[in-house]
Amino acid sequence: MSERQTVDVFTDGACLGNPGPGGWAALLRYGKIEKLISGADADTTNNRMELMGAIAALEALTRPCLVRITTDSQYVKQGIQQWVARWQANGWRTSDKKPVKNQDLWERLIRATAPHQVEWFWTRGHSGHEDNERVDEAARIAAATQTGVTQTGNA
Repeated sequence: MSERQTVDVFTDGACLGNPGPGGWAALLRYGKIEKLISGADADTTNNRMELMGAIAALEALTRPCLVRITTDSQYVKQGIQQWVARWQANGWRTSDKKPVKNQDLWERLIRATAPHQVEWFWTRGHSGHEDNERVDEAARIAAATQTGVTQTGNA
């Protein structure tokens, strides 16, 4: 079997209000090739946009890869690495028997990771990590498109 290609991914989500207009972005890097993707939703939450950044990046890949995803969302990283298996075993219920929020996106993220070997990394948001800052700005711009207001710089 041939060695899997390695793709580095940086993701972020943003919400102008929570809930409110939101945007997500992902930077995919394979060697020297980069692709920045983004999207938006008129009425969403920050956590949904954080999940969508990772989902969209994985869904954009056309063949199985080793994917190294860096996010500033502990919700996404801990959710996929620690919580999802327990939620599934409990019928998508939390430890206090409440329905898991964003189940639709967690299930989509599970499907999107399936063909790949995925490694998850966390970086502190707004800490000067160049690639995280790029996707943060792209996500905020995407969110602003839902309001008709252009937003740049730090929120």
